Formats: sequence, structure tokens, C-alpha cells
Amino acid sequence: MVISRKMSAPSVVFEGLKVSGNGLALAGVSIEQDAAYWEWHVSGESQDMLFGVATSKDRNFYKSLEENDGDESPQTNGTALMKKVPVKDDDTVGVAVQQSDLPMVQFFLNGEPLHELAINRFRGMVYPSVYIPPGEDLAATLALDENKFTQMPPHARFGPVIVARGII
Repeated sequence: MVISRKMSAPSVVFEGLKVSGNGLALAGVSIEQDAAYWEWHVSGESQDMLFGVATSKDRNFYKSLEENDGDESPQTNGTALMKKVPVKDDDTVGVAVQQSDLPMVQFFLNGEPLHELAINRFRGMVYPSVYIPPGEDLAATLALDENKFTQMPPHARFGPVIVARGII
């Protein structure tokens, strides 16, 4: 699994599952299962970063975003399903997505739940994502594999992200 260069902002710098630079970065795998958990391991200066999920993006999306420079809202810049989390070096931000009865996105900072940031009732295909703000020396490394987690998922039903396989 990788961070998708095709769906991420051109200003994002990639090193495997580690991203830096600035802008929106999306994992190359959508959340297909009922309940999934992953983590972002942060390195760098203290700053607010956006974490969560985003719908699929393409180069045309980023080009139109550049052209409409002054009009940036969460709905237009792709971060509507993301929340701002104040982070510092060595923090871990956990994200848990549930798609069954009440679809929701839950956030955790170093294992502690951030209940006030939960997002309820979303629909559609979404991808793990992070938004790195401009001007800071920040990086985030995506942990999709259980053996890379530094915190426990919130419940046993939240497993690591599974790559869906198509039937030919």
C-alpha cells in the first residue's frame, strides 16, 4: 500500500508512506470494510494538521483549486471529512472509520479519544488522508499495518485497512 501520487496535491513530497511538503495526501487504497483503523505518525514542529478521509481526487481537482485561489472552504479544498488536530513531534493520530449502522469517523491523539471531533453520517468511497499545512517542517507517516501501530484500535472490530481485490 502506498500514498497515491495521482490523488495527492502536487506540492506533497513522498518517501514511501511518509509525506511532507504541503497539501492534501491520500492513501492509494479506499476503505471498503465495515470498520477500519490506521495511524499517522507525526514528526516535526508543533502545528495543527488535518486528518481523516477524503473522496477521490485528480490533477484537474488541484488545478481548479489553484485557479480559485481565494475560495477555499472544506467543501472546495477536499477536507470536508477531515478534522484539525494539534500535533507535535512523535505524536500518533489514530483514525477509526465505521461504515455500518451509523457511518462515522473517530479520532485519537496518542491513544486518547477526541470525541468532539467525530464526524457522523458520511457516504461514498473514501481514502485515508492527511493535510499538511504550508510553511512548517512537518511530516506524517501512514501506518496501515497492525505491526506498525503504536496504539490499540478503539475496539476489536476495527482492524487494519484491507486492500479490496476485484473479481475478474
